Amino acid sequence: MPQKKTSLQERFMRRKSLWICFTIVHLVFFAALSSLIFSGGVLSDINLYRLWAFEGINEGTWQGISTDWVYPIGALLPMLVSAVFGWGAYQLVWFAIFTALNAAAVAVISKPGTPSRYAASYWWLVVTGLLGPVAVGRVDGLTAPLVIMGLLLLASRPVVASSLLAVATWMKVWPAAVILAVLVASRRRLTVVATGAAVSAVMAGIVIAGGGIRHLLSFVGAQGARGMQMEAPFTTPGLWQAILGGDSGAYIFEDKIINTREVRGALGEPVAALMTPLLAAAALAVVVLLIWALRRGADARQLLIAGSLALVAAFIVFNKVGSPQFMLWLGAVVAVGVAWEGRSWRVPAVLMLAIASLTTLVYPMFYAALYNDLNIGVALLLTIRNIALLVLFGWSLVRIVRLTKAGSSRPLSAPEVRPETAP
Repeated sequence: MPQKKTSLQERFMRRKSLWICFTIVHLVFFAALSSLIFSGGVLSDINLYRLWAFEGINEGTWQGISTDWVYPIGALLPMLVSAVFGWGAYQLVWFAIFTALNAAAVAVISKPGTPSRYAASYWWLVVTGLLGPVAVGRVDGLTAPLVIMGLLLLASRPVVASSLLAVATWMKVWPAAVILAVLVASRRRLTVVATGAAVSAVMAGIVIAGGGIRHLLSFVGAQGARGMQMEAPFTTPGLWQAILGGDSGAYIFEDKIINTREVRGALGEPVAALMTPLLAAAALAVVVLLIWALRRGADARQLLIAGSLALVAAFIVFNKVGSPQFMLWLGAVVAVGVAWEGRSWRVPAVLMLAIASLTTLVYPMFYAALYNDLNIGVALLLTIRNIALLVLFGWSLVRIVRLTKAGSSRPLSAPEVRPETAP
């Protein structure tokens, strides 16, 4: 009996320490946002979210219903909820939603109370803190916790998990990469398809009821005409052409309509034209690799998370857009990898800490020096970050191959997946 008491006490203290850490991290966020919160201001892209929300409330012009939109229609949900207490309280409510979702994600990650689960919880808090403004100031900061919960609950609560993944995808497209990995590697694929179809029907019904059916999928082609964003991995050679000058003709272009900086001239346009087909080809290649690995006996759960990382990384590496909030996508998947596999995921865990740090140094800390002055030091930081993204993508592919070899060498009588942990 004393041993049992000690064990319970230790578990309580571990959980208490985790939530103290969670509270400190989010209090720091609140302190950093306090001047905006108390003055009625908003951070970064939340300014656009607020404008869109009140444009709909006051004028009846709804993004994604009355007009084309860069986001899927589900992104309107947190934007409208944040408007519930009016214009001046918008940042406070958005922060409350962000904190609540992050708390739910940490609760799900840490629930079993194992060392790897606690390590993953602390790791996620560190990455969230490192990404700072883009974590709390973009829709991606809300979708990342939803994806974490969706993956971790897939085995025990498949309908809930599938709903979370579907809702996240209707807020921002990137969770589709995770769903694609689930459809290949998980035994819950039928549940995911059925639940996703139900959620999609609800989303489509809302748009149809508002008379905006032609705008329902407008987000699909919204990025088509864009050039190579300055921070995107494949923009790196063009960025250095612009920095070094000479006869290349490369330069930084500010697109004021979508508030982004792009590299134009020299390699800019040819590379931009290649990105969409390259992204499609990379995603297809990863899916084929996953199917091959599964048929060769690779562990399904390990394959699911490695495949999720590979597909999400492909969505970033082969993308003409290089927004800093994309790093949250990777962070969510790596957090689940650490939770499930512990030390086996130490390489992506360390890489992501470096990627998150470098991303924040580039944006927002020294971003102006990069696009205004073409600062070589900041360009080097960005180049190292982009190389790290390529390494992370490569690690995920190597991981899939190793899982395939391990599955092939397993005795025929060995089960592919432990029943209690099958995703």
